[in-house]
Amino acid sequence: MDLKYRSIIQMSFLPLCYIDDVVNEIIECMKGNANYNGEYYEVCPIHNVSLGHLASTLRGIKDSRGDLSIVNQSDEFTKKLYATYLSYLPEDEFSYPLKMNRDDRGSFTEFIKTREHGQVSVNISRPGITKGNHWHHTKNEKFLVVSGKGIIRFRKIGEDKIIEYKVSGEKLEVIDIPTGYTHSIVNVGETDMVTIMWANELFNPEKPDTYFEKV
Repeated sequence: MDLKYRSIIQMSFLPLCYIDDVVNEIIECMKGNANYNGEYYEVCPIHNVSLGHLASTLRGIKDSRGDLSIVNQSDEFTKKLYATYLSYLPEDEFSYPLKMNRDDRGSFTEFIKTREHGQVSVNISRPGITKGNHWHHTKNEKFLVVSGKGIIRFRKIGEDKIIEYKVSGEKLEVIDIPTGYTHSIVNVGETDMVTIMWANELFNPEKPDTYFEKV
């Protein structure tokens, strides 16, 4: 693309408003609470967005389904554009695949990844399987068993005391995984155990912060 043409696109601004805000303003007019500036009725808020920012935000929204990221929902314009984007998806493109990392123990699948709030994964363990037996310096996690039965065990590094939590999909309970404790989770049921796992940071293969040690 010509640099001059690209610069013009980036400097051009569009006043955009979200359909729900338009409808809300119409309702307020019917109630007699119109936002009238003396010449015409206004819809608020108006998002003045450059074409370059609009294009890059749309690309980020499209790419988020592949890299498992979540676009910035704290930004009102991005949140509204994301909702609009989803509403225009073809009916056969509502779903998208995830990479399931399978082995004899079950599977581990990353679901959502954010730089600000860590990542969410789905862990499936077969009956009798123990996973974990490691600890972290900085990384902390939350485990939520949503199906099956298991036991989560902790042991503080350098100590012998073992702490146990019985977990089950019949009683949803979040278990915090603190730093400095080696931990494991074992499927003690007769069916696969499904655990939702949240970590406070994205997995970095160069700095995994994961150290093997049996509970």
